[in-house]
Amino acid sequence: MHLHILGICGTFMGGIAAIAKRAGHTVTGCDANVYPPMSTQLEALGIGLIEGWDPAQLTAAAKDADAFVIGNVVSRGNPLLEAILNAGRPYVSGPQWLSENVLRDKWVLAVAGTHGKTTTAAMLASILEHAKLAPGFLIGGVPVDFGVSARLTESPFFVIEADEYDTAFFDKRSKFVHYRPRTAILNNLEYDHADIFPDLAAIETQFHHLVRTVPGTGRIVVNGGEASLARVLARGCWSEVERFGFAEVPGTGPDWTIAVDGTILLGGAAQGTLAFGQAGRHNQLNALAAIAAARHVGVPVAVSLAALSAFRGVRRRMETRGVVNGVTVYDDFAHHPTAIATTLDGLRRKAGGARILAVLEPRSNTMKLGAMKDALPGSLAAADRVFCYAANLGWDVAGALAPLGAKAVVQQDLEALVAMIVAEAKPGDHVLVMSNGGFGGIHDKLLARLAADR
Repeated sequence: MHLHILGICGTFMGGIAAIAKRAGHTVTGCDANVYPPMSTQLEALGIGLIEGWDPAQLTAAAKDADAFVIGNVVSRGNPLLEAILNAGRPYVSGPQWLSENVLRDKWVLAVAGTHGKTTTAAMLASILEHAKLAPGFLIGGVPVDFGVSARLTESPFFVIEADEYDTAFFDKRSKFVHYRPRTAILNNLEYDHADIFPDLAAIETQFHHLVRTVPGTGRIVVNGGEASLARVLARGCWSEVERFGFAEVPGTGPDWTIAVDGTILLGGAAQGTLAFGQAGRHNQLNALAAIAAARHVGVPVAVSLAALSAFRGVRRRMETRGVVNGVTVYDDFAHHPTAIATTLDGLRRKAGGARILAVLEPRSNTMKLGAMKDALPGSLAAADRVFCYAANLGWDVAGALAPLGAKAVVQQDLEALVAMIVAEAKPGDHVLVMSNGGFGGIHDKLLARLAADR
């Protein structure tokens, strides 16, 4: 079968392309921006790429396509999409294609939640790999242990990052309703995606729909400290449930807990100690969820702990991009206020009393709308200095960050921002760059300028 994928350079759609190619299909695709690293990864697989949405693709590269796989980046009015519709050519969403052609025969382990999906899914895949179960996976980032974001194997197990964003222009349900997991992790749930959800209740409804797809013999591993997830399960749950959380969580207490020293307990009985290189309490919870989910497919806790002791993390999640003259530059995907706060907390625990220079690009659709601007000052409070890139935003960033006083600066010119950061940075400082995009290559710019100016 020949598949032509629209939006192929996104992490999710690029992963589908790689999986489809591995399954023996002919794969081509297009996107608005065809550039590394995804373009080089796909070209290395022999996948032909086209830049742009020219309808001529229908009579050229995609003339023999059996189906068009449409990413959710593509909306009505897109010239290629309009040509596909007018010609009556067959099309399908990425999640639906994946469900019907890959997941239908697999034991799916899905990782959902506002935060930590990528890291938790990577932890879970690494655990199953360590247990010699050779899982397939599709993750919204690149686990260092694997070097790729997606793969297809003969294993009955498949780990997937279960995103609540909408599926496609014609299917406004969340992507994860297509996956039908037997094991589902619900990490946390906060308001996000202000461009498609009016409020938290609307997102809770989508999570309720996910819960409805888990079979009675399946298992839901849920964060026991999240009131939003408690409301989701209260709307109906027909599967086994195991709750996880910190040992100090009040109330009845979750099944799985982790103490401050990393001791893992199940039903109050110690199972071993988590010792790994991922900073922050949030990563301890991510690990606890992955351990509980792996146990559902038969992986002993001791095996999971051994796997996590060697876990090397995910690119763009507190990834060290370089150290120049004593200044360490990190790259992190954080863009939601809660993720910003937890990322800073993790770095603070690692850096101790050293200075942290937080560099933020409010780039997500939610951030561009200014829906969470009032939460930004609190989320950045742990940083010693804050540098915010405010180009192309329709709200007053400086006003929003005013509670931080003189420690926060806002700049609309990227080169000027780099110069300000380099002028401020001193040996021993930690420069934490946070964005869900490429941020204009700021990491390399910073490292180069730091080297030149010293």
